[in-house]
Amino acid sequence: MNKTKLAIFENFKIRRHFDEKNEIWYFSVSDIVGALIEQEDPVIAGNYWRKLKQRLKEEGSEVVTNCHDLKMQARDGKFYNTDSANVETLLRIIQTVPSKKSEPIKLWLAKVGYERMQEIGDPEMGVNRARENWLKHGRSKQWIQQRMMGQEIRNKLTDYWKDNEVKEKDEYAILTNIIHQEWSDVSVRDHKNIKGLKTQNLRDHMTDAELIFTALAELSTRQIAETMRTKGLEQNKVPAIKGGQIAKGARKELEAKTGKSVVSGKNFLLQNRPKKKL
Repeated sequence: MNKTKLAIFENFKIRRHFDEKNEIWYFSVSDIVGALIEQEDPVIAGNYWRKLKQRLKEEGSEVVTNCHDLKMQARDGKFYNTDSANVETLLRIIQTVPSKKSEPIKLWLAKVGYERMQEIGDPEMGVNRARENWLKHGRSKQWIQQRMMGQEIRNKLTDYWKDNEVKEKDEYAILTNIIHQEWSDVSVRDHKNIKGLKTQNLRDHMTDAELIFTALAELSTRQIAETMRTKGLEQNKVPAIKGGQIAKGARKELEAKTGKSVVSGKNFLLQNRPKKKL
């Protein structure tokens, strides 16, 4: 499991970071507060938390001092210092926010922590849990197979980058965008715009074909990089371009035969949208 991946509470995305040394999850406090007050706008949720934090300080509460300042990715793709807290501290913060979501989110926090402990001992459990979640969201078994295969290929590529002087986050994003631009003729951001996505993970909304060509591009990139023994960002831009171009050639050939564009505006947003209460 990615130690900084998003967690989902109902329809709210919660940023989190796993401290491998101490085996503790830290969650974004403003994201948790947003879920409690049922506010999807991060600005409003952040303002609510700032006012609450000030009040707690004035009351002499130790809760605020237990929060950690961790770098987390915002919706604009940049990383900012973010108030983060472990489950114990969050449970105390939750007590100060009037919300009908208090009990459900307490149970959810406990569950997330327990599941991570299980997955450390048995990584297959994490894979199975992801498969179950995708099935619940209406993905076909074929799509899930493609998604998981693509993730495995992606992991091998990022492992290569990590071992060869490519810095995580910003430089990974630069190389990923180069690969994507080369094979699809659109940037990652433009592809998300085509699908009408904002903060959602693009790959979770790709069609079977998009997943396959993304995987081909990243597989080609890694194998070329290994052959060239590239190191650092600048050197790895070369296999990124070449790997993406290999998938681009295959894409264009398929599009010529079918008359259909591989890059699609389809997404899973509608079927994931919660039903309105009567």
